[in-house]
Amino acid sequence: MTDKITKLIVSLFGTWAGTEFGKYLIVFIISTLPILELRGGLLASSLLGLPMWQSYAICFLGNLLPIPFILWGINPLFRKIRNVPGIGKFVTWCEKKAETKKKQIETLKYIGLFLFVGIPLPGTGAWTGCLIAALLNMDKKKSLIAAISGVLMAGIIMLILSYGILGSVIS
Repeated sequence: MTDKITKLIVSLFGTWAGTEFGKYLIVFIISTLPILELRGGLLASSLLGLPMWQSYAICFLGNLLPIPFILWGINPLFRKIRNVPGIGKFVTWCEKKAETKKKQIETLKYIGLFLFVGIPLPGTGAWTGCLIAALLNMDKKKSLIAAISGVLMAGIIMLILSYGILGSVIS
């Protein structure tokens, strides 16, 4: 699913893909988005023919950008918008999604958060992991370190998949 969404976004920003800067901007934007995150960014960079290590750095930074906002800001934001018509349902949906995944993190705490973010499977990643950590009121600094470490690990795994296996299939 990630690869289909990534290809769609790359095609939507097709005019940007005409320049090197535009390609990196597409990759950065994809890396900041929920669901796609670094995984989608690295797939996009491989599809766009960008160099591996520069792509990794751009995707890593893009995936890190939302983490502090989620850890420190999601609970106050949810409290403020919970009663706004229409938006309250979205808050409830986010909390239910986090609730279904929280057992994967709750037992192992920060190691669980690291693994949840670091193993690139559908429904995992920094967005969901940090949302769960915030809703569980886990220590924010420790959660930040676990999430950053997880993004590092996910990036290495996705480099191997995107540029190794996928790269050899595309070539």
